[in-house]
Amino acid sequence: MNNLSFNSNIEVNAAGSIYGNHFRVSTFGESHGGGVGCIIDGCPPRLPLSEADMQVDLDRRRPGQSRITTPRKETDTCTISSGVAEGFTTGTPIHVFVPNTDQRGHDYKEMSLAYRPSHADATYDMKYGVRSVQGGGRSSARETIGRVAAGAVAKKILKQFAGTEVFAYVSQVHKVVLPEGVVDHESLTLDQIESNIVRCPDPEYAEKMIAAIDAVRVKGDSVGGVVTCIVRNAPRGLGSPVFDKLEAELAKAAMSLPATKGFEFGSGFAGTYLTGSEHNDEFYMTEDGKIRTRTNRSGGIQGGISNGEIIHMRIGFKPTSTITVSFCASTLLETCRYEFHLKQTFCYSSYHCGLSCSSPLHLRAWFHITFLLVQKKQNTVTRDKHETELIARGRHDPCVVPRGRTYNH
Repeated sequence: MNNLSFNSNIEVNAAGSIYGNHFRVSTFGESHGGGVGCIIDGCPPRLPLSEADMQVDLDRRRPGQSRITTPRKETDTCTISSGVAEGFTTGTPIHVFVPNTDQRGHDYKEMSLAYRPSHADATYDMKYGVRSVQGGGRSSARETIGRVAAGAVAKKILKQFAGTEVFAYVSQVHKVVLPEGVVDHESLTLDQIESNIVRCPDPEYAEKMIAAIDAVRVKGDSVGGVVTCIVRNAPRGLGSPVFDKLEAELAKAAMSLPATKGFEFGSGFAGTYLTGSEHNDEFYMTEDGKIRTRTNRSGGIQGGISNGEIIHMRIGFKPTSTITVSFCASTLLETCRYEFHLKQTFCYSSYHCGLSCSSPLHLRAWFHITFLLVQKKQNTVTRDKHETELIARGRHDPCVVPRGRTYNH
């Protein structure tokens, strides 16, 4: 425990790791603990299911995939230990576990004494009086592994029983915004989304987004962005009036993800610039006798209930809070570029510095020097309420949206 003032007469509600009603998901684990995972309750029996069904999506969210993600190396290999027999679900709780294999708890020793700016360190202490210091504990993005695994099961159920498909892609990185209408949501495919490391289905804007991330990454800074998520062939009638509206449930699920700062569906805030006559979605009858809308500014939901059109939502993510930027970063960059010009060698781990080094050994030494030089102290306070300066360490994404897209998918 620490010496923060704590009222022992106040009962602290430590719940909050369970989501859903009929299909319930509980996530567990910390970033630098033994592992993370989930328990899925409410999955129907006789559904074909194996680790491979989950592993596809887990591989998309795992760290260390490219130069624009965190360099932490995890295989994120999942194991199902209950709820499945002979390749089929039994209708009982499904337990999924993913071990942590690349922990570096020593990177966080300073955080046991002081709070990282814009992280959950201080608020966890304020609420509980104790916290998992290494990697942020439950506030870490590694908590989303359980959601991704459970989401893979949910997608399989929706696809099998209703033909429903869920897609998510990056539609904004910092000031690079994918214009409305560039992506055809009726024909969008997963291959289009996965065709580049930033996961934007438009090649031209994907390159611009990657360049925007690279520009801040080599300086040790970070940027935010927006993920667009669509649901095709969603059954009509999902959601209930008032407090259980479908968009409210989706907003709760999306906004509980780490680093989220905003949620829109349909026309969103842009709809406030329209008049009613401009915004209304007019109905019409199709040749096969179905009721459709000519436009979809409602985002597939009206009165809190799905209407059969494509459900369309956007989730905003803030810049990663852990940064290492300083005034000397540009000088180091020019030095490394000069070395690259002389040696013309390929760096197998270019996500570290984005440049070139002569060998794995040289890479480790050079990056270590660079890392120490570019650290920036930030003003904060200690757990015993004294102002101080802190250098935040650890391995983090320069932009969370390329992997954040997998949380929503």
